Amino acid sequence: MKRDRNVKIVATLGPASSTYEMIRKLHEAGADVFRLNMSHGTHEEQAERHAMIRKVEKDTDSPIAILADMQGPKLRVGTFANGPQELEQEAMFRLDLDKTPGDATRVCLPHPEIFAALEPGSHLLVNDGKIRLRVKDCGEDYADCTVVTGGTISDRKGVNVPDVVLPLAALSDKDRKDLEFACQLGVDWVALSFVQRAKDVWEARDLIDGRAAVLSKIEKPAAVTDFDEILDASDAIMVARGDLGVELPVQNVPVIQKRLVKKCRAAAKPVIVATQMLESMIESPMPTRAEISDVSNAIYEGADAIMLSAESAAGDYPVEAVTMMDHVAIEVESDPTYTDVIEAGRKAERHSIADGIVAAAREIAETTDIKAICCYTSSGTTVSLTARERPRVQIIAMTSERRTARRLCLTWGTYCVVTGEMSRFKQAVVNAARAARASGIANETDLIVVTAGVPFNVPGTTNILRVAPCDERLIYSTDPE
Repeated sequence: MKRDRNVKIVATLGPASSTYEMIRKLHEAGADVFRLNMSHGTHEEQAERHAMIRKVEKDTDSPIAILADMQGPKLRVGTFANGPQELEQEAMFRLDLDKTPGDATRVCLPHPEIFAALEPGSHLLVNDGKIRLRVKDCGEDYADCTVVTGGTISDRKGVNVPDVVLPLAALSDKDRKDLEFACQLGVDWVALSFVQRAKDVWEARDLIDGRAAVLSKIEKPAAVTDFDEILDASDAIMVARGDLGVELPVQNVPVIQKRLVKKCRAAAKPVIVATQMLESMIESPMPTRAEISDVSNAIYEGADAIMLSAESAAGDYPVEAVTMMDHVAIEVESDPTYTDVIEAGRKAERHSIADGIVAAAREIAETTDIKAICCYTSSGTTVSLTARERPRVQIIAMTSERRTARRLCLTWGTYCVVTGEMSRFKQAVVNAARAARASGIANETDLIVVTAGVPFNVPGTTNILRVAPCDERLIYSTDPE
């Protein structure tokens, strides 16, 4: 299904979007990727959603990517004997391993690994940062804290520890079960929560064993510090602004977002900007002007994808939210300023033959009357490199690997086509011309650029660039066998 925009839309599925009819409406409205949030729902429910997505894919004859988002370790306080308690500023409050229900002076924090990492002066944030505690004294089973910002604390509220790297794996026991389930189900992407260092990603990659591509969510200060190594270990990145805005000063988040998006593009790896993009549309049919500006800024920055969370999973207007994102993207990308900004961010570094091929393809397409760049790819690498160039023309990803086509649904500017295996370059050019015509991107009088690697179906061999007519009769009459 060809879109009139380059940026991709990720829609989270949930109670408001768990029927075949709704999933199809969301896809037709503009959703390119569906996110299964493993924090909610049973395996049976997620399997049903997966099956419905694949049926929509078959019925609409368009590849769809499925992203399984792992919950990650959840750090929470225990319970309180007499209900919610008020913590006053400057009061003392203890966190410990005692499972006795808490009161206004203490509560259980059943995570010894937190106490092992804390130091005097460290901060703990409770209930999405609404309560801020500063550690005055600590040991292996307690932390005596001063209440910096007071408020109401109640049962099982979440705890964030922004100042230290916790000795926790990014995958909990639940995550490991969810991960194996998702891989057996056949998802295309796995998103890792609570990533703190590259080691977390490599451990997950060993478990995934090539069955899905790996996306790292950046939501911890430690992940921002170690970002270059995490990016190198990952196939894609999500700027998860929710927890990031809790653990860091909120004014830091836009700056970090811009920096991470820029680095992902330079590395030719997809990046999603997520969290609260159209938050008001959970309850309202129209977003705020600020939300529209937020979505627009992510597109201007060059993000590969923008994501809806509760808006599509639990909101009253899931289709309207996707439609609004689609309209905003089309409007932004038609702005000449968008082209200027995107092209100004293009880096000229070239390290391989494939780099040179895709750069040449982009320059040829933009200096002559070319309608599309058609990339034959096995692993998707050539398409990712082409997308990094952010060409002004459509990228058509041609692959015999359905799972590659699905994964590329997350990549900027790609229209994915599953084709048969190629053995001759002439047939590849003919198939590319047919795909360009069938999609409406080009007609018989137009020209396209075709890139491929010979021998075919060998990753990393992109070595041919050809300007070809879309009239296959001309291809047969001019090309040798």
